[in-house]
Amino acid sequence: MTAPKPTPKPTPKPKPPASGATPAVLAAKPTHPVKVPVVAEVSDDQIAAAAKFGEVVDTTVVVIVGSDKLEVGPAAGDTPLEPYAKAFYELEASVERFHARLSGAELSPKDIDESLETIEAQLTEPKVVGDIAALRERFTTVKAEATEARERIKAERDAARAEALAAREQIVLAAEAIASKDEHDIHWKNDTAELRSLLDTWKDAQRSQARIPKDTERALWKRFTAARSGFEKARKHHFAQLDKDNAQVAGRKEDLVAQAERLAESTDWDRTARAFKDLMSDWKRAGRGRRSVDDALWKRFQTAQDAFFEARRSAADAEDEALAGNVEAKEAAVVEAESLLPIKDLEATKRALRTVQDKFEEAGRVPRADVARLNKRMGAVEKAIRDAEDAKWNNSNPELEARASGAVAQLEAAIVDLEKDLADAEASKDKRKIKSAQDALDARRAWLEQIKGVVS
Repeated sequence: MTAPKPTPKPTPKPKPPASGATPAVLAAKPTHPVKVPVVAEVSDDQIAAAAKFGEVVDTTVVVIVGSDKLEVGPAAGDTPLEPYAKAFYELEASVERFHARLSGAELSPKDIDESLETIEAQLTEPKVVGDIAALRERFTTVKAEATEARERIKAERDAARAEALAAREQIVLAAEAIASKDEHDIHWKNDTAELRSLLDTWKDAQRSQARIPKDTERALWKRFTAARSGFEKARKHHFAQLDKDNAQVAGRKEDLVAQAERLAESTDWDRTARAFKDLMSDWKRAGRGRRSVDDALWKRFQTAQDAFFEARRSAADAEDEALAGNVEAKEAAVVEAESLLPIKDLEATKRALRTVQDKFEEAGRVPRADVARLNKRMGAVEKAIRDAEDAKWNNSNPELEARASGAVAQLEAAIVDLEKDLADAEASKDKRKIKSAQDALDARRAWLEQIKGVVS
């Protein structure tokens, strides 16, 4: 009767991935130590149990597998079956170690195939003595699990590679999208930082994601590098042109500042003020340059401009102070002119105004704050006298009077005719004719009053 062989503890199958897990996560799952069988010292009972499946034929050890006797190796020593029995338990342990490793996720499909091939070769032409049939049956079960594990691992790795490939493609597409932007749409600082971030993402993908085929990775890297190089070339060209433009703007503004600094010492107040206004217009047309340079030049320009206008204000204030004494005489002349109104004798008023105007001029200049006020009051008197002259001329114009007299005669004759028309209309009691005749008569009478007012 065959002695029972040690029964290995069953190894639990790997749990299926959670529904939300991605292939990349599965592929990157950390390995955990797996407790595998270790062959301790084989007992005499175990050796005896295994030896029942072997015998020595002449000088050769054979193993009995069913009805077959397979040559194992030369018989040596007093216990020729013992080393082959121990080797059997080693082979059995190697099957269980392999089975245990299937749940550890540290094997690759290649590792599984190589292990299966090695164990299968040892079981096909065994060089051990023991229950080969039982071990082959056990190996068949392990092989089925190994095949399933190999396909699962292969599928997970294929999915992880596909995901890694898609991630690299997205990195490349993002870089190409930035590189293909129109220059006016590029934000140089942000887009440069984005490309650097994409490079870091690429490197991280190389370290942490599944490997992709080298030729595919090289092709993607070539596209990625071309996009980055194209962007960098455009960036260098942009900033080189910007530096050139900034230098031109700075040159134009430097010239304007030099002009402003020369004008700052001028005392030709009106002409220089206009010159500063022109310089300000030129400054705006000069465009914008590098901010730090623009700010420094503008500070110099503004300092020169402020110096001039402060000097002009100081000079004007000093002049106003010197002219303050003329205000009293100037205002007295205005008051005297205003006393000529209302006009009673036009010719006498005109003579008196000329005398007052001479006094107004002789009083001299006054401070800026009083000029408009006094000129306005004097101008009002002068206008009143001009208006009186115009009215007198119109009233005494012979030609105008003759035209007015002729018009009066025509209107008076027309009124007589219209009065007759009105009387006829009233006699006919035709309301429409009465109204029409009355309106015409009223209009002619009103015109007559107006013309008589002009003639009188």
